[in-house]
Amino acid sequence: MKTKAIRPEFVTQFPAVFEQGVLYISEEFETAGHLCCCGCGEKVITPLNPAKWRLRKEGRTVSLSPSIGNWNYACKSHYLITKNKVIEAGQLDAAKIKTVQRRDRRDMDRYVSIVNARAGQSTEKAPEPPTKVVPEKSLFSELVTFLRNWWKT
Repeated sequence: MKTKAIRPEFVTQFPAVFEQGVLYISEEFETAGHLCCCGCGEKVITPLNPAKWRLRKEGRTVSLSPSIGNWNYACKSHYLITKNKVIEAGQLDAAKIKTVQRRDRRDMDRYVSIVNARAGQSTEKAPEPPTKVVPEKSLFSELVTFLRNWWKT
């Protein structure tokens, strides 16, 4: 990874030109964006919602989860942003990428159906996010194992 650390910058709108190593965060539009941490120059946009990515602020640091998998870019980079650090998560083969994409699609479909169902109700309460079900041998569990081993070194 070319970029080893991210500096969060809270913005109303994204700048026309992104700076390497900056995670632009628009809380108003529930979106974050940055240049791919591998250095390829691609813009990476991450919608912040329960079915996509979650942003956690801890003092001056931010974490974005789950991992960033740039499957549609030539670099196919895969990394985590944890407490402003960029942690390489390793390449995935085509079969694992398709599995992750199918799971992401199911999560989004479930989230949209819950939001739509609640929008039809006459309550003023905001919709609750879906509970993400993570299979035993998911990409997430593999990443957790990777991170635990990495922190031990």
